[in-house]
Amino acid sequence: MKNIYIRVILLLVAIVLLLLILFNNRSPFGNANSSFSSEPKNEITKIEFSERGRKLSLEMDKDRWLINGTYESRKSGIIFIKRILTEMKIKSPVSSDIFDKEIVGKDIAPVRVRVFEKRKLLNNFLVYKTPGNIYGNIMKMKEGTKPFIVSVPGFEGDIGSAFTTNEFFWQPYIIFNLLPSEIASVTFENFSDTSSSFSIVNKNHNYILSDLTHELSGWDSSHIERYLSYFTWIPFEAWEFAMVEKAKKLIDSQQPLYRITVKTTGGDETVLRLWERMSDNNDQKTDSDRVLGKTQSMDEFFIVRYFDVDPILKRRAYFFP
Repeated sequence: MKNIYIRVILLLVAIVLLLLILFNNRSPFGNANSSFSSEPKNEITKIEFSERGRKLSLEMDKDRWLINGTYESRKSGIIFIKRILTEMKIKSPVSSDIFDKEIVGKDIAPVRVRVFEKRKLLNNFLVYKTPGNIYGNIMKMKEGTKPFIVSVPGFEGDIGSAFTTNEFFWQPYIIFNLLPSEIASVTFENFSDTSSSFSIVNKNHNYILSDLTHELSGWDSSHIERYLSYFTWIPFEAWEFAMVEKAKKLIDSQQPLYRITVKTTGGDETVLRLWERMSDNNDQKTDSDRVLGKTQSMDEFFIVRYFDVDPILKRRAYFFP
């Protein structure tokens, strides 16, 4: 009899342990409907986004990531999206009323996300980007499953910005990346002080400095060489994707603060325009640290820190002793 009791007790203990293991491994909302984070065996190697007929893929190619198999992706962008995909957690479920109001009512189309490790599909889910309201980013595993607010613990920014089919977002945030030997000419126009404008023509280190109409003399060639070296690395901070179309057209029609035209020895040309930018504090004040930028090859505006662009915002007097 004693042996029977011991066996019963051991059986009950085994059942309890089994139940604990099962419940500890199970998502509180049902694993099939709420397992958004990806768990690769080694590392994620491919990510696909699709939205309203647009598609974009990011795929590892040796030690770099390619955008749609062509352009090299921005490294910080890849680090950001991989962190999101492996660390994001459910913050709370979303009621049907909120989903209908914030998603269906505002006609927000989802971004379909597919995550791979080599040929193995790790995850497949929908992202409804809602940065403009208090509910954050909403996700679903499938169309008919329950929606959830999903975030990355410890990260206060908008994770929804990383789920995009816009190629510009994934490309390096670079305006100029030219060696002095690659620059054929630079024309700098200062519209608030036209007497500061200038043009440099570089012909095998034989420089010509002018005031846009006449050739000048008496300048220091070492200053010109130093100025051209600044174009080796001129980045911008971020895209201004949130700007509405009406605001874009208004700014584009206005005279900028500066216009910088750079022609390369290979025949390429970049025209950078810079405008004043309003601060993010909604106080109707000009941002003293940043400007808005745009080149002729892109439809989108971007944010540039004065710290990054200031080296090429010189006055003509800079080149003289």
